[in-house]
Amino acid sequence: MINERIRFDKLRVITETGENLGELSTAEALKQARERERDLVVISEGTNPPVAKILDFNKFLYETRKKQSASKAKSKKSELKELRIGPVTDGGDLAVRVGRAKEFLAQGHKVKFTLKLKGRTQAHPELGFEKINRVIKELEGTAVTEDIVKKMGNIITVTFVAR
Repeated sequence: MINERIRFDKLRVITETGENLGELSTAEALKQARERERDLVVISEGTNPPVAKILDFNKFLYETRKKQSASKAKSKKSELKELRIGPVTDGGDLAVRVGRAKEFLAQGHKVKFTLKLKGRTQAHPELGFEKINRVIKELEGTAVTEDIVKKMGNIITVTFVAR
C-alpha cells in the first residue's frame, strides 16, 4: 500500500535513512512524506501498528525487482536430460552419448539414460543391462546413479547426478 491507499489509523514510520519517527497517524505520516517529496509505503502489515517507510517508490520498486532477478539467476534450475541408447548401440555412438552426459552433468543437470528393447532384443534383456552397466562404468568418476537400474516393460532406465 502506498500514500492515500493506506487504510490504517496509526503507523510506525521510518525514514529513508532508517531514522524511526515513532507512531504517527496516517495523515501526519503522509504530511511528513510530502514535505520530503517522497512516498509513504507500508512495509509490514503484520505488526501492530503496521510499519511504513518514507522513500522514493520508483527506486524501491527498481531495487526489489533487481533483487528478485538476482535471486532468480542464482537459483539455477536443474533439468533432467534424457539420452536414448539401444542394445545394439556401438562403441562410437555410445562414447558420443557419454560425452554429452558429461557435459550435462558439468552444467548441473541430471541425466537419464533410456534403453529401449525392440523386436528380438526383448528376449535378451541382459544385452540391455550390459550396455547400461557399460555406461555406468564410463561415468563412474563424474557421476553417481540416483536410483538403481530400473526395467519397466521393454525400457531400461538409469538416472545420474553429478558428484
